[in-house]
Amino acid sequence: MQTDPTTRRTILEPDLPIIDAHHHLRDRLDSYYMFDDYVEDVQRGHNIVASVYVECMSMMRRDGPEVLRPIGEIEFANGVAAVSAAGKYGKCRIAAAIVGYADLRFGDAVGELLDRALATAPDRLRGFRQCTLEHPDPDVWRYVPHPPEAGIMSHPKFRDGVRQLSARGLVFDMAVFHHQIPDVIRLADDFPDLTIVLNHIGQVAGTGMSDSRRADAFVEWRSYIADLAQRPNVICKVGGMGQPYFGFGFELQDRLPTYLELAAAWRPWTEAVIESFGVDRCMMESNYPADRRSCDFVSLWNALKHITVSMTKDEKAALYHDNAARVYRIAV
Repeated sequence: MQTDPTTRRTILEPDLPIIDAHHHLRDRLDSYYMFDDYVEDVQRGHNIVASVYVECMSMMRRDGPEVLRPIGEIEFANGVAAVSAAGKYGKCRIAAAIVGYADLRFGDAVGELLDRALATAPDRLRGFRQCTLEHPDPDVWRYVPHPPEAGIMSHPKFRDGVRQLSARGLVFDMAVFHHQIPDVIRLADDFPDLTIVLNHIGQVAGTGMSDSRRADAFVEWRSYIADLAQRPNVICKVGGMGQPYFGFGFELQDRLPTYLELAAAWRPWTEAVIESFGVDRCMMESNYPADRRSCDFVSLWNALKHITVSMTKDEKAALYHDNAARVYRIAV
């Protein structure tokens, strides 16, 4: 075992190589988290060897055609990756793969953005994401300063935009709530050559739910996940459970939870999704800084490792490293 050099807490399986399959960098008043912050976290003891930068609509251009403004974030992420690749800030290759933002409601016109993005970051750009979260309960949105508009996936040009992604062999990361998983299933069926990555295990909006209602939601979510997993072009990111959406309530405590407390809450969800998708179609994520509302970086990875402690060396390699390397084409 090893200890966190800043807090002397135990690091479980410190030699296990990890590609953090999902994190953000953003300069926002409500959630400031930039390069130096992530460098500090990945140097706390876990063996994070590379990371996947995922859009958060940060560093967008302020002028020019609206469809092209997301190129600013891709330029930013590629610059961060170049700084990290120089090796001065540790061995972790931060933003070794980049998932940019695109508003697919522009339809075929989004193709220009995709081509310019590929030209901007040809060695790192691997896919795009457009958050399509929808929920009728306003209480769900109190943790989201800028909720996405409703009806994105039903927009008449949305699938034309998806077709542009598929034609270029780009990955489509999807952020939905669990009741929207049937929409993801239909999209996976209609675009069998498109790799779809479900973010945060298809998160359940359990905020404010009673225990019995949350139990019903888990059963419904698990059924949807089992159905979605029948689509071979869908991959699942395991994480994001530190977000308040799930209703675990850790963000309401006056102390951070231990990794054992996190593992106890997250285990049923983690085991269900790995059972459905298999170890070759799941990858582990920190979803930092979003998940820091509930837990610190060290405890987050300790919790995931504790849940998977009985797996074989090859299974752990797939979950924590190899699958992300394959899906996002990261050579480490």
